[in-house]
Amino acid sequence: MAHQQLPDRLPSQRSHTPPGRPGGSSPADNGDTGTSTSMNAEPYDATPPGGGTAGEVLTRYLHERAAAFLRGLSLRGENEAEADALLRGSARRIGGVLHIYGPLTDPGWAEPLRAELGWLTTTLGREPQYAARLARLLDALRRLSVSVEEQEAVTVGGPPPPAPSGGGPLALGAARAGALLERQLTLARTRAHSASLQAMGSARFHALADAIAVLVSDVPLAPAAAAPAASVMPPLAAQAYRLLADAAAALPLHRAAHPYNADAVQASLGADLTADLQDAPWHQVRILLRLSRYAAEVSRPEGDAADRQRLADAATVLGRHRAAAESASAVATAARTPRIAPATAYALGVLHADQRHEVEAARFAFSRLWQPAVPGPRGQ
Repeated sequence: MAHQQLPDRLPSQRSHTPPGRPGGSSPADNGDTGTSTSMNAEPYDATPPGGGTAGEVLTRYLHERAAAFLRGLSLRGENEAEADALLRGSARRIGGVLHIYGPLTDPGWAEPLRAELGWLTTTLGREPQYAARLARLLDALRRLSVSVEEQEAVTVGGPPPPAPSGGGPLALGAARAGALLERQLTLARTRAHSASLQAMGSARFHALADAIAVLVSDVPLAPAAAAPAASVMPPLAAQAYRLLADAAAALPLHRAAHPYNADAVQASLGADLTADLQDAPWHQVRILLRLSRYAAEVSRPEGDAADRQRLADAATVLGRHRAAAESASAVATAARTPRIAPATAYALGVLHADQRHEVEAARFAFSRLWQPAVPGPRGQ
């Protein structure tokens, strides 16, 4: 398989946004000819530095992540949000690494632990997702409530726009739409918080915490882990990357690279599941990209900072894609509320279209990042 790389210097954020979107510009405005940025970065090296066995390298990484998990657990009484973020991040990494480097560990131990880590990550992740979604949608409503004339006044250096006058249909419905979204998402967030508290006090979580505490000092390894890290770990990292590359190749990147292709918007106008089915492959690439990053963290903890940043930038773009897609879904759910006023429905429709445009913009950005080349492990 041919190696792929991300650009040595990523295109500017303006070029990532389809022209005409807020904050974007046309190719003529920014000098973009529509061609990809030239590439000169090398694929990242997945060979662990120095000697040692694969088991030693993997054990060292898992010890560090298990210790971070326990630190997050001890922080819960002081800062719950920070503690949960540390718990989620550690759990994701441990679970992801056990998946990538599974042949090096005892499967009878690793598979059940991975399942429990996935349960915890999902449970703790719902509350911050609902909070971020509500903040995103309320900010978007405020932005969309500003009239076109007021936006133009700001563009030419005019005075700050006054508050919406309340005369237009969007201004009339925005407040009610915001209140409806706030009720629904706050209720969902409250339920997620209760579920998190219940999970953290359960025997299931305490058993998981005990398993992580043991992981700080003992990692059950398979016989294959006794082999040199340089001969065993790069092929496993390469396998994770190949899955990512294959999934990305299946995306309609050529289509997404064209501004105003409207695929993401049109999908939301079809059957209820059309948008979800179209978004799912992009979400899968985001997960596989995360796994490739974790593979590099294990084998090359001090690896090339530029390569790691390129992968992180691609992950950030797909994170924006997911946030916009799920926000649009939340708006669609709110719009199905019985007996809402026409102005409220109109505001929700405008907001939904805005979020689907954000989905399209994220796909455009990712296609510009990925298609020229993306770093993969050497020696595939």
